[in-house]
Order: sequence, then C-alpha cells, then structure tokens
Amino acid sequence: MKRAIFPGTFDPFTVGHYSIVKRGLHIFDEIVIGIGHNQSKKTLFTIEKRIEMIEKAFENEPRVKVTAYSTLTVDFATEWQADFILRGLRSVGDFEYERTIGDNNRLLTRIETVILFTEAEYAHISSTVARDLMSYGKDISNFLPPNVKV
Repeated sequence: MKRAIFPGTFDPFTVGHYSIVKRGLHIFDEIVIGIGHNQSKKTLFTIEKRIEMIEKAFENEPRVKVTAYSTLTVDFATEWQADFILRGLRSVGDFEYERTIGDNNRLLTRIETVILFTEAEYAHISSTVARDLMSYGKDISNFLPPNVKV
C-alpha cells in the first residue's frame, strides 16, 4: 500500500489543498491529512473545527483520513507507516522552503517528499488570504472545498 501524509495547518482547508489531495489519490492508495500544531502560527479555527471541515470535504472518500499531530512531521509519517509526504507548491517562492524540508526529511528517514504544483486557478488562494478576507467580513465560499462552510 502506498500511503502519504499531507501535513499542514489548514486554517482553513482551501480548494487548493482539496485539489492536491484529490490529485494525490491518483498516485497513493491512502492519504492521511495531518493537522500540525504550529506554535508560531495564530490560528482562527480550533483543531476540532479544522478536522470537521476536512472530514466533511472528504466524507465520501474512505481513502482519506484526517487527524492532528504535535510531533515532527517525519515522526508523524513514521507513526502512520507512510513512505511519502505530499506537498503542494503555489509559486517559486515555496520551492526552496519545500526542497530544504524535503531534503532534511529524507536524510532523517527513508521518507520521500512528492510535490504537486497547484493548478493556476488556485495559485492565488492561501489560508492566510482566506483568513484575512474573513476578518473583513468577505465571503470566502469560493475558496473552500465542496460541502465545507465556515
């Protein structure tokens, strides 16, 4: 079985994230979406609410699991017996960061990072932009996956 983890803060989980997972399901047998505790980020939604939103997006897809973790990402991957970490890239700016993390993860473990490029129509969408728009009372429903409401 080819299992990947898809780690992130997902505050909120956007259509860009959703697209990466859906496309990843063509590569992997199972994807575990891991919501990491990042102490350097101030989140809007609780972990429980983020899990609920993501589970709702994938309610008809049994190959997607959702859970939270508070360890190193590679330790989380090892715990789930995943050989891959799935990541999405929106821009060139994301590349160097992801490459550095992926190289270090591979040095620490056998786990490979697989990167999918975000589709052009989602490249402008980020959780940060969604939170900022929400803070000004703007509708972000176009930024969210099917079945997800905030």
